[in-house]
Amino acid sequence: MNTKTKTSNREIALQTAASLFLSKGYLVTSMDDIVAESKVSKTNIYYYFKSKEELLSTIIQRMTDQYEALIAQIAAQAEQPVTDRLMRLMQVLIEQDADCLGGCPFLTLYTQTPKEAGEVREQISHFFSRQLTVLEQLITEGIAANEFSSKLPPRQMAALILSTVEGGLFLQHANPESTILQQSLHALASMLK
Repeated sequence: MNTKTKTSNREIALQTAASLFLSKGYLVTSMDDIVAESKVSKTNIYYYFKSKEELLSTIIQRMTDQYEALIAQIAAQAEQPVTDRLMRLMQVLIEQDADCLGGCPFLTLYTQTPKEAGEVREQISHFFSRQLTVLEQLITEGIAANEFSSKLPPRQMAALILSTVEGGLFLQHANPESTILQQSLHALASMLK
């Protein structure tokens, strides 16, 4: 008996749209492009998603859910030193899909989303806010465990880490041979002590 499950048209459309939005850009990808690439009819796609914006929103929700689950799992590993968890967390953020226009899938989608699509832009903004909160909590935990300097301002350090990783992803994308991201992470690690 063959137990292969067939990928649904909804899933095919989502995967195809995500790939096109990240590699080509949301603004220049049409629903016709998604239909042509996915081989799913436009009628079928509109059955699942009432608009291209709803399709984007679903993709972003899926991506944020995946990253947040992974981030929460790493942050919750209390048996590991905070330094190790923080470095693993930064590594996870760095290992994001490199086949996107801006180095980071979330920044790529955010910059490609029209200002009128406030709900979608808000989803991405909330994702970054939640990342900032997790980083702040880890830094606070590291200070309490005497792993990090007690002089560190947790919120500001979390913002520095997040902006360094995101900016580094862009710079690494712009110059793939660059080691700026790894150098930045080493500098951040030394600043924490």
